Amino acid sequence: SWVQTWHHSSGHAEVTSHVAKPEGPTIGIYNHVLGEFGEKKKKKKRRLATDVSSGFWLGVEWDNPERGKHDGSHEGTVYFKCRHPTGGSFIRPNKVNFGVDFLTALKNRYVLEDGPEEDGKEQIVTIGNRTVQTVGFDSVIKRQSQLNKLEDISLRNCAVNGAGDKGGIARACPHIRKVDLSRNLLSSWDDVIDIADQLKDLEVLNLSENKLEFPSCSTSLIGTFSALKVLVLNRTGITWAEVLRCAPGWPVLEELYLGSNNICISERPVDVLQTVKLLDLSSNQLIDENQLFLIAYLPRLEQLILSNIGISSIHFPDAGIGCKTSLFPSLQYLVVNDNQISQWSFINELDKLQSLDTLSCVRNPLTAGSKDSQTTRQFIIARIGQLKTLDRCQILPEERRGAELDYRKAFGNEWKKAGGHQNPDKNRPNEEFLAAHPRYQFLCQKYGAPEDGELKTQQPFILKNQLLTLKIRYPDQLDQKVLEKQLPDSMTIQKVKGLLSRLLKVPVSQLLLSYESPKMPGREIELENDQQSLQFYSVENGDSLLVRW
Repeated sequence: SWVQTWHHSSGHAEVTSHVAKPEGPTIGIYNHVLGEFGEKKKKKKRRLATDVSSGFWLGVEWDNPERGKHDGSHEGTVYFKCRHPTGGSFIRPNKVNFGVDFLTALKNRYVLEDGPEEDGKEQIVTIGNRTVQTVGFDSVIKRQSQLNKLEDISLRNCAVNGAGDKGGIARACPHIRKVDLSRNLLSSWDDVIDIADQLKDLEVLNLSENKLEFPSCSTSLIGTFSALKVLVLNRTGITWAEVLRCAPGWPVLEELYLGSNNICISERPVDVLQTVKLLDLSSNQLIDENQLFLIAYLPRLEQLILSNIGISSIHFPDAGIGCKTSLFPSLQYLVVNDNQISQWSFINELDKLQSLDTLSCVRNPLTAGSKDSQTTRQFIIARIGQLKTLDRCQILPEERRGAELDYRKAFGNEWKKAGGHQNPDKNRPNEEFLAAHPRYQFLCQKYGAPEDGELKTQQPFILKNQLLTLKIRYPDQLDQKVLEKQLPDSMTIQKVKGLLSRLLKVPVSQLLLSYESPKMPGREIELENDQQSLQFYSVENGDSLLVRW
């Protein structure tokens, strides 16, 4: 019996980029039984041990080692080498489909089968492998069937293994601008070039989950990707060095997605990637803050996505307190979700970025571990002065004002102990405080230093003795029912407005509050200072809050 050994990589898992690949050509395969995509590696034939079932076999290695049974050896004989000791399997050739070319896949998915058609009548339509019963769907299918007019196509999961006959794509569908080729059987960058060479208008290309072999030397393919603006290479196994080798061929690229590739940024891009506005490095756990400095000089980089890379700290050494860094000069949008950020110093450093106005920082110890998410949000807003959007929520001017005033008050006692003073001539907080709160002095200039009365520590109290039972009325909305609510007398007007905003579905900025008391009939007192409490305005049990918008 004989064995034909191959290397197989499933498109469902990651391949570490530092593992040497076996020698020989790679060919994509699809396993019918296991239902997983990948690449195979052809090697020489070897005699199988006599106790192995007779016949012709393929040796495969799965990206997910749990799907395999061995390391490519049997009874002491090594038939092929695996990257993982349990990643290998032997399977029969009849269980494998080697895929189809680009044009065949395109026709399978988009071309209507021949037959009589009448708009408005029920008919059976085959799209790809699916049979669909449609009514009045003819005109849509006809448009899609005109391949030469197609501009946006998806061939995801269609077992595409290459370009096919030379020039065939260019003749059939020359106007394609967007292509999704994710999760297919493309095995090398040369396969991609063969396809892209025939699509001169190509602007968006998704190659995710194709385990690709990239060139080992620099390439400059003039014209192949001359219009390409968006390139998605998630889970392709690409390394940073390979990115830089291919990048000269992407002269106008604006968005580059490199998620889940175990990338380590090893060198600074020089004369490449200079047009990139968005860079996604999500789920590359080998990246640290020092590596990020290597991409900090990309002149047009506006959006940087660093979710789930394990980062916990960042520091811009060229900028002191209150100064802006020269790094990431154009960066406006930063995503650091699902990391290990636990210190406020990380947030403080972000205030040094010249252009940052949008931040997403969810599911980090600093934010997820907080008991009061609203307070955490306020403190982030107060610490990053130019921020306009936080965690996809717009920061309105009144929210920023309230956040900065609350922050100023929350750390007022600490400021005084560190040497802070209401008298500007005596206001000299120590370096430790200024390092922990770089914007505090600016906020004192903006709003005035906190007064001693604001900083008094409240004595412990029994909540039930300080709850006010208030009637909530709507003078201009007669159809609204009068409500009765219990509120702490220490509650600020800002928080009362927040409560009412959620209750009434009315923006905080539109709410006007006042109150009236049975003790002062006919007199209405405005609650105009959002930072003061109900107690400050002498609101008592039985009084009525008047709400207008």
